[in-house]
Amino acid sequence: MNFEFSDDQKALAEAARRYLETKCSPGAVRNVMDANAPYDRALWAGFADMGFLGITVPEAYGGLGLGYLDLCVVAEQIGRAAAPLPFTSVILAAEFLQESGTALQKQFWLPRLAQGRAIGTLAFAEKPGSLSAKSIQSAVSAGRLNGIKRAVPDGLVADFAIVAATADDRQGVSLFLVDLNGPGIVRTTAATIDPSRGHANIVFENTPAEPLGQAGAGWPVIETILDRAAVITAFEQIGGADRALAMARDHALTRTAFGRPIGAFQAIKHMLADMYVSATLARSNAYYGAWALSTAAAELPQAACLARLSAGSAYQLCAKNNIQIHGGMGFTWESDCHLYYRRSALLALSLGGARHWENRLIAYMRARRYGAAANAGTPGMITGAAA
Repeated sequence: MNFEFSDDQKALAEAARRYLETKCSPGAVRNVMDANAPYDRALWAGFADMGFLGITVPEAYGGLGLGYLDLCVVAEQIGRAAAPLPFTSVILAAEFLQESGTALQKQFWLPRLAQGRAIGTLAFAEKPGSLSAKSIQSAVSAGRLNGIKRAVPDGLVADFAIVAATADDRQGVSLFLVDLNGPGIVRTTAATIDPSRGHANIVFENTPAEPLGQAGAGWPVIETILDRAAVITAFEQIGGADRALAMARDHALTRTAFGRPIGAFQAIKHMLADMYVSATLARSNAYYGAWALSTAAAELPQAACLARLSAGSAYQLCAKNNIQIHGGMGFTWESDCHLYYRRSALLALSLGGARHWENRLIAYMRARRYGAAANAGTPGMITGAAA
């Protein structure tokens, strides 16, 4: 595979980076936390004005009509800034609408998403831990949804949700579009390690729900789009990992002990080397995932798993070691280190934890080696978000 981003994509990344460096300082992220705000509204409005929210939305619906590679380079810059934005939720909601929505649903919601006038989210998990297609208890009967979804990303501020539930016939999982500003909805805050990315528990009681796509065929769509989400999130993670590595390196070069920069000591050198190797390997796997995603390659499930696992591991290692290299000051609120540590932990649990993606990769490799029959009877599984 010979892969590289185009000059236009690099220019898009640079534009996003400049905007975030200007408008999203670490102090601005802490301000969002201090105010218990679900996201930075001013930053979000600017993102919408620059067209970043409609990167993959067709021009006919008010988007830019670009591709997944453009989306990946912007996600990386969001990760570098640890930006408090519901970006991934909106992007994935748009993906579900484009994949399964009716013409009317697309015409109503896609322009609103692309222009920043609406926020969409995904509501799948119902309890901590793993979630399989068979474990979905929320149900829709006669167009009314009943159930509870936990740790819904950006659930406090979302205008609508893509909800996984069983339908009247109970034949598999279906997808439904639910207006979260409608009746029969109770939202409460779900505490997470990173309060700059708000989550909510949502109770549905006889809530109106519109079918989204074919009845009983929701789970394959969920798995398909989660593979895309894994690649996009991997770029956010490598952006964060690179930033944590740069912070640690700069501190090691300027902080002195016993008359020497601490970067001269072997223990610090080894930590920085481990961070660099892990981040570089993660970038390689993320690029593989981006290539597979942009070309609709058959190995996308494998590439998504590899990107997800390596990027999650790299970000957590770099964020943790960054705190260690900063020493006691790295644990303080005023330090920027904890912003990346929090985000690394949250992203590690979103879309499913490492065990899910490891199992998915194993199942994919077995299927390639022994044929699809090797996985017969094994239900799809995703892990619930952090609660």
